[in-house]
Amino acid sequence: MNFAYFEGKGTDADAVIEFANTLPFFSQCRCILIEGSQWFKSGNDKFLNYISDKPDSTKIIFVENDLDKRSKLYKKIKELGYIAELNHPTNDELINWAGNIINKSGKKITVSNMNLFIARVGNDMERLKSELDKLISFTLDKDIIEEEDIKAITSISLTNKVFELVKSITNNKIQDALDIYEDLVALKEPPLKIMILITRQFNQLLQIKELIAAGFNEKDIISNMKLNPYVVKNLMRQARGFDMAMLLSYVKNAIELEEAIKQGNINDKLALEMLMLTR
Repeated sequence: MNFAYFEGKGTDADAVIEFANTLPFFSQCRCILIEGSQWFKSGNDKFLNYISDKPDSTKIIFVENDLDKRSKLYKKIKELGYIAELNHPTNDELINWAGNIINKSGKKITVSNMNLFIARVGNDMERLKSELDKLISFTLDKDIIEEEDIKAITSISLTNKVFELVKSITNNKIQDALDIYEDLVALKEPPLKIMILITRQFNQLLQIKELIAAGFNEKDIISNMKLNPYVVKNLMRQARGFDMAMLLSYVKNAIELEEAIKQGNINDKLALEMLMLTR
């Protein structure tokens, strides 16, 4: 009753303002959460003119992945409220953090094996800490953590499963893709989340293909894309398997289907299955 959620670039400023102007019901405040409005890029004069007169009892939270810090709305929000950048830690930061935990346990690990560990587990620090604790316990009688220890104890992350899914799609191994997809469904992973990760990987493959064509070596690509070296190595190997036109086609198809899901024009499960059947 005292909370409202708005999402997407079609967010209606009038609806937000109407809710914001209503007094809280048996509470000290009302809360509005707005995600992905794109108002910090495209602008929204109506909300900009309103925000200074917002009731103190209404709290508005924006979550935006892409914005323009030069926009009038950004500057006004910064003036009236608080802005926090919540970025994922870089691969180097994760290596240092995880490395300190391993060092404190009295064990050693190479940078290469640390990259393998992070690539398999993902960059969620809570999950990383849990897997680190298991890895340290598993190697209780050893001083050095080796590749086989990591592969024996870690479960493959969603991102890695999606990597294998994309690999199967692009290699026309449809049954393999469907098998991986069924595994993800069994793990209750939302189809839209899987679709977003697939789209991201197609874009990464396209970017790597362009960098290779421009003469970049592996070290330069790792630096340019700021990804885990182990991940880049696998992406480079996969990118060499098809031409730019094919990649562009996959990217275009994935983006169109993802947008269709968000607009409610197609069922998310059906869209994902259509993408897997793309030739």
